[in-house]
Amino acid sequence: MSHLMVGDIAPNFELPRDGGGTVSLQAHSGKPIVLYFYPKDDTDACTREAIAFSGLLPEFEKAGASVIGVSPDSVRKHDKFAKKHELSVILASDEDAALANLYGVWKEKKMYGRTYMGVERTTFLIGADRRIARIWPKVKVTGHAEEVLESLKAL
Repeated sequence: MSHLMVGDIAPNFELPRDGGGTVSLQAHSGKPIVLYFYPKDDTDACTREAIAFSGLLPEFEKAGASVIGVSPDSVRKHDKFAKKHELSVILASDEDAALANLYGVWKEKKMYGRTYMGVERTTFLIGADRRIARIWPKVKVTGHAEEVLESLKAL
Protein backbone atom coordinates (compact mmCIF):
# COMPACT_ATOMS: atom_id res chain seq x y z
CA MET A 1 0.00 0.00 0.00
CA SER A 2 1.33 3.36 -0.95
CA HIS A 3 0.97 6.69 0.73
CA LEU A 4 0.55 9.24 -2.03
CA MET A 5 0.90 12.92 -1.32
CA VAL A 6 0.11 16.16 -3.10
CA GLY A 7 2.84 16.74 -5.71
CA ASP A 8 3.46 13.04 -6.35
CA ILE A 9 3.09 11.67 -9.87
CA ALA A 10 -0.20 9.74 -9.99
CA PRO A 11 0.36 6.03 -10.62
CA ASN A 12 -0.77 4.91 -14.06
CA PHE A 13 -3.56 2.37 -14.42
CA GLU A 14 -5.71 0.60 -16.96
CA LEU A 15 -8.97 -0.93 -15.75
CA PRO A 16 -12.10 -2.39 -17.32
CA ARG A 17 -14.94 0.12 -17.36
CA ASP A 18 -18.70 0.31 -17.60
CA GLY A 19 -20.03 0.01 -21.12
CA GLY A 20 -17.07 -2.13 -22.20
CA GLY A 21 -13.45 -1.39 -22.96
CA THR A 22 -10.92 0.03 -20.55
CA VAL A 23 -10.01 3.35 -19.01
CA SER A 24 -6.45 4.45 -18.27
CA LEU A 25 -4.69 7.44 -16.82
CA GLN A 26 -2.50 7.60 -19.90
CA ALA A 27 -5.51 7.88 -22.24
CA HIS A 28 -6.52 11.03 -20.36
CA SER A 29 -3.04 12.53 -20.16
CA GLY A 30 -2.67 16.23 -20.81
CA LYS A 31 -5.88 17.08 -18.98
CA PRO A 32 -6.96 17.02 -15.34
CA ILE A 33 -8.64 13.95 -13.90
CA VAL A 34 -10.89 13.53 -10.91
CA LEU A 35 -10.29 10.00 -9.65
CA TYR A 36 -12.68 9.07 -6.90
CA PHE A 37 -12.65 5.78 -5.03
CA TYR A 38 -15.86 4.53 -3.46
CA PRO A 39 -16.74 1.31 -1.60
CA LYS A 40 -19.75 -0.19 -3.38
CA ASP A 41 -22.28 0.38 -6.17
CA ASP A 42 -25.88 1.10 -5.27
CA THR A 43 -25.38 1.93 -1.59
CA ASP A 44 -26.77 5.21 -0.27
CA ALA A 45 -23.62 7.35 -0.01
CA CYS A 46 -21.99 5.86 -3.10
CA THR A 47 -25.12 6.48 -5.15
CA ARG A 48 -25.41 10.09 -3.95
CA GLU A 49 -21.73 10.67 -4.77
CA ALA A 50 -22.02 9.20 -8.29
CA ILE A 51 -25.19 11.20 -8.99
CA ALA A 52 -23.52 14.41 -7.77
CA PHE A 53 -20.45 13.90 -9.98
CA SER A 54 -22.67 12.93 -12.95
CA GLY A 55 -24.84 16.01 -12.46
CA LEU A 56 -21.79 18.26 -12.53
CA LEU A 57 -20.02 16.35 -15.34
CA PRO A 58 -20.72 19.05 -17.97
CA GLU A 59 -18.98 21.60 -15.73
CA PHE A 60 -16.04 19.27 -15.09
CA GLU A 61 -15.75 18.72 -18.86
CA LYS A 62 -16.01 22.46 -19.52
CA ALA A 63 -13.02 22.84 -17.18
CA GLY A 64 -11.23 20.19 -19.29
CA ALA A 65 -11.40 17.31 -16.80
CA SER A 66 -12.49 13.69 -16.88
CA VAL A 67 -14.24 12.11 -13.88
CA ILE A 68 -13.57 8.45 -13.09
CA GLY A 69 -15.16 6.53 -10.23
CA VAL A 70 -13.39 3.37 -9.04
CA SER A 71 -14.74 0.56 -6.85
CA PRO A 72 -14.10 -3.16 -6.42
CA ASP A 73 -17.44 -3.95 -8.09
CA SER A 74 -17.54 -5.83 -11.39
CA VAL A 75 -18.16 -4.17 -14.75
CA ARG A 76 -21.56 -5.88 -14.82
CA LYS A 77 -22.52 -4.27 -11.50
CA HIS A 78 -21.22 -0.92 -12.78
CA ASP A 79 -23.38 -1.23 -15.90
CA LYS A 80 -26.50 -1.91 -13.81
CA PHE A 81 -25.62 0.92 -11.38
CA ALA A 82 -25.04 3.42 -14.21
CA LYS A 83 -28.25 2.47 -16.00
CA LYS A 84 -30.40 2.50 -12.85
CA HIS A 85 -29.24 5.99 -11.81
CA GLU A 86 -28.53 7.44 -15.29
CA LEU A 87 -24.88 8.03 -14.40
CA SER A 88 -22.61 9.70 -16.91
CA VAL A 89 -19.23 9.44 -15.17
CA ILE A 90 -16.82 6.64 -16.08
CA LEU A 91 -16.98 3.73 -13.64
CA ALA A 92 -13.84 1.59 -13.46
CA SER A 93 -13.74 -1.91 -12.00
CA ASP A 94 -10.91 -2.68 -9.56
CA GLU A 95 -12.06 -6.16 -8.52
CA ASP A 96 -8.69 -7.24 -7.09
CA ALA A 97 -8.23 -3.85 -5.33
CA ALA A 98 -4.81 -3.47 -6.98
CA LEU A 99 -5.43 0.19 -7.86
CA ALA A 100 -6.97 0.90 -4.44
CA ASN A 101 -3.80 -0.55 -2.89
CA LEU A 102 -1.58 1.47 -5.22
CA TYR A 103 -3.38 4.68 -4.26
CA GLY A 104 -3.40 3.76 -0.56
CA VAL A 105 -7.18 3.65 -0.14
CA TRP A 106 -7.59 -0.10 0.55
CA LYS A 107 -7.82 -0.04 4.33
CA GLU A 108 -8.91 -2.01 7.34
CA LYS A 109 -12.44 -0.98 8.28
CA LYS A 110 -14.77 -1.81 11.14
CA MET A 111 -18.54 -2.03 11.14
CA TYR A 112 -20.81 -3.62 13.73
CA GLY A 113 -17.78 -5.08 15.51
CA ARG A 114 -16.54 -6.77 12.33
CA THR A 115 -13.14 -5.97 10.85
CA TYR A 116 -12.63 -6.24 7.10
CA MET A 117 -10.67 -4.71 4.22
CA GLY A 118 -12.38 -2.19 1.97
CA VAL A 119 -12.13 1.09 0.09
CA GLU A 120 -11.87 4.28 2.12
CA ARG A 121 -13.88 6.88 0.18
CA THR A 122 -11.14 9.14 -1.23
CA THR A 123 -10.85 11.55 -4.15
CA PHE A 124 -7.70 12.55 -6.02
CA LEU A 125 -7.51 15.63 -8.25
CA ILE A 126 -4.77 14.93 -10.77
CA GLY A 127 -3.41 17.82 -12.81
CA ALA A 128 -2.73 17.77 -16.54
CA ASP A 129 0.94 17.13 -15.64
CA ARG A 130 -0.14 13.87 -13.86
CA ARG A 131 0.83 15.33 -10.48
CA ILE A 132 -1.62 14.97 -7.62
CA ALA A 133 -2.99 18.46 -6.98
CA ARG A 134 -5.31 17.61 -4.08
CA ILE A 135 -6.45 14.63 -2.02
CA TRP A 136 -9.70 14.33 -0.08
CA PRO A 137 -9.47 11.37 2.36
CA LYS A 138 -12.50 9.99 4.23
CA VAL A 139 -14.90 11.92 2.02
CA LYS A 140 -18.26 13.08 3.30
CA VAL A 141 -20.53 13.05 0.24
CA THR A 142 -22.68 16.15 0.79
CA GLY A 143 -21.13 19.06 -1.15
CA HIS A 144 -18.06 17.04 -2.12
CA ALA A 145 -18.47 17.10 -5.93
CA GLU A 146 -18.98 20.87 -5.78
CA GLU A 147 -15.82 21.30 -3.68
CA VAL A 148 -13.80 19.19 -6.12
CA LEU A 149 -15.13 21.28 -9.04
CA GLU A 150 -14.07 24.51 -7.32
CA SER A 151 -10.58 23.08 -6.70
CA LEU A 152 -10.37 22.01 -10.35
CA LYS A 153 -11.27 25.52 -11.51
CA ALA A 154 -8.52 26.92 -9.26
CA LEU A 155 -5.79 24.76 -10.91
